[in-house]
Amino acid sequence: MKAALLCLAMVAGTNPLQEGRQRSHPIPSSAGLVSSQDRHASAAGMAMLNKGGNAIDAAVAASYALAVTLPQAGNLGGGGFLVFWNQPEQRGYALNFREMAPKRAHRDLFLNPDGSVNRERATSSLLSSGVPGTVAGLLKAHDRFGTLPRQVVMEPAIRLAREGFRVGPILARSLRRAQPRLGRDPTARQLFYKSSGAPYAAGELLQQPELARTLQGIADNGHSGFYAGPVAQRLVTLMHEGGGLINHNDLTSYRAIWVEPVEGTFQGHRVLSMPPPSSGGVTLIQMLNLLEPLELKAMGLNSADGIHTLAEAMNLAYRDRNALLGDPDQIAVPTEHLISKAYAAQLRRSLNPQRHTPSEQLGGVAPLPANSSNTTHLSVADPQGSLVALTTTLNFAYGNGIAIPGTGVLLNNEMDDFTARPGAANAFGLIQGQRNAIAPGRRPLSSMTPTVVLRPDGSPWFATGSPGGSRIITTVLQVVLNRIVHGLNLSMAVLSPRVHSQLWPDALQIEQGISADTIRLLKQRGHTVKPSRAMGSANSVELGPKGGSLGVADPRRPEGAAEPAPPLLPPAQKKSR
Repeated sequence: MKAALLCLAMVAGTNPLQEGRQRSHPIPSSAGLVSSQDRHASAAGMAMLNKGGNAIDAAVAASYALAVTLPQAGNLGGGGFLVFWNQPEQRGYALNFREMAPKRAHRDLFLNPDGSVNRERATSSLLSSGVPGTVAGLLKAHDRFGTLPRQVVMEPAIRLAREGFRVGPILARSLRRAQPRLGRDPTARQLFYKSSGAPYAAGELLQQPELARTLQGIADNGHSGFYAGPVAQRLVTLMHEGGGLINHNDLTSYRAIWVEPVEGTFQGHRVLSMPPPSSGGVTLIQMLNLLEPLELKAMGLNSADGIHTLAEAMNLAYRDRNALLGDPDQIAVPTEHLISKAYAAQLRRSLNPQRHTPSEQLGGVAPLPANSSNTTHLSVADPQGSLVALTTTLNFAYGNGIAIPGTGVLLNNEMDDFTARPGAANAFGLIQGQRNAIAPGRRPLSSMTPTVVLRPDGSPWFATGSPGGSRIITTVLQVVLNRIVHGLNLSMAVLSPRVHSQLWPDALQIEQGISADTIRLLKQRGHTVKPSRAMGSANSVELGPKGGSLGVADPRRPEGAAEPAPPLLPPAQKKSR
């Protein structure tokens, strides 16, 4: 009888079980929140908010901690981008700390005598390392906008490196898989494997005293703690002895730079993202412009109509990405044209709503080397309403697998993100044009897409971003569309199955969760559908319209965490310079 009454109540539209409409929900907080790919890093950022710090303090603390606990992607020897909505000023900022080509780099650096690309040299040698930018970027962000002393902000990372942390199942598996690569370098082998050569198992303590000393040197001496002094000397010695290019002049002249975010609007919302040499912001806004007037909501989330429309728009945007974007400090990049509504309207006329347009008909250069899936992204919301989206990378997992002796620092292999030979694909299948060729002092094109979205009333709403190589941009696109168009909460916007197309190769990648019927309909429209591994890790945070915040760590990378800050304690001592 009770079951029958319950069924009648539910049919009548009431909800006696108080069930929610959405299957997953973000974590709430009344005092700020940090979401990253590792729980230790999220806790480090949360600790800064609890001490009265702001979103920059928390993001910097979390990023330094990721260099300790997520060595696959967190780093001191790589680079990245940061987008910051500063609520007290009601203004957005973007910080470019992408790696740079050494001054002795040249266009044919990775070419064999027959003109083919030497993949070993481009990905696994000291020649593959660009001048690291992460430390310069974190210092620059904190110096300008942080409120806590640098020693306080870096203390969690120093402690994690010195005292150690328990290796989780994901890192343990990653170290096992990476042993052939890391094992070739004696310094990296000593850092991440036992004296017996065995990898650390889940639950075992990993201590990194050399990295702790490097972090302490940065905390004590700032920029010179990494780009001069003992760390710099060890890096330059390694390069000299191993045939690399980075010298003292490259290190002392490296600068992270503040730039204006690239900005667009979508259905009344302001979207702030990273300008070139990130291709992410331009390509994201171009896709949003293409899709804005189309009836995506009526098509339905992940329907055949909706996925087809997304894929065709992605291909058009990636055609421009691969051909026209590069480092604006060295080449002219038509950013304003590419993100204009008028240009999107022109492109939209070539969208076929019924049939897939083959890539060879669209032309353009083949896809660029997709940036590494071992990038990492974190997002922060603070109690004052500021947001940070920060993405950083080594490119491959553990970069080129080479560590600087005596420092605990792994080196990037970001030089592979340049076009080694125009028209040839990089390790991620992207093919780029002349504008991204190797040149001294140039920063390679990137797919990293740290993004902040504002509500139509101008108030800050959410921050997102992701790792995932060339799929980063489309991951961020789908989080934005899921939240704005389809009305999913932040957790479901991140959890929903993703698709990806990048013009070349001419294939539509789909995650687990797209129905067999939908796949069949897509194939009938001419798409070559390829099952994909999980795409990205869109760790995201959101501010409520009346206060408080929400966060979600993307479950595709299961050791992530969205950490809410407890109620604020009395403010800590402000930093002195």
